Amino acid sequence: MAYALGRASLAELAGVHPLLVGVVKRAIEITRQDFTVHDGLRTEAEQREYVLRGVSKTMASKHMRQADGFGHAVDLVPYINGKLRWEWPAIYVIAAAVRIAAQEQRVKLIWGGVWDRPFETIEPTVAGCERAVADYVGRRRAAGKSAFIDGPHFELLA
Repeated sequence: MAYALGRASLAELAGVHPLLVGVVKRAIEITRQDFTVHDGLRTEAEQREYVLRGVSKTMASKHMRQADGFGHAVDLVPYINGKLRWEWPAIYVIAAAVRIAAQEQRVKLIWGGVWDRPFETIEPTVAGCERAVADYVGRRRAAGKSAFIDGPHFELLA
């Protein structure tokens, strides 16, 4: 089944860097899982609220306008049976599609499922994305740290 970005998703992409917009538009064409662009460019007030709620960890978010005038991050949330669902099996499917789209377009990303590796180093499959998250969590635990995992989050690699 082919999916397309809806009006709300396209509105969320307003102000997002064109390279990242291109990846998202390609990913929706090739994914097996429908998704919504839940967040693109954020205001400082929105980001502050997310930090206060613990949804985000920093005021230096790539969702906020960067020096080039664009937001450099998006959150792509699975759309299942008419509802937004933060469910890992579906998130992995979306991540694999984003990984393939980024590779096709030669756009370097960081994925919120694995913060310490460029996304291009992760195998572009559902199983590869699952393994990468498990490995990331293992690396963090081995270092005596917790793992903040944000599977729907994708950002341009600086």
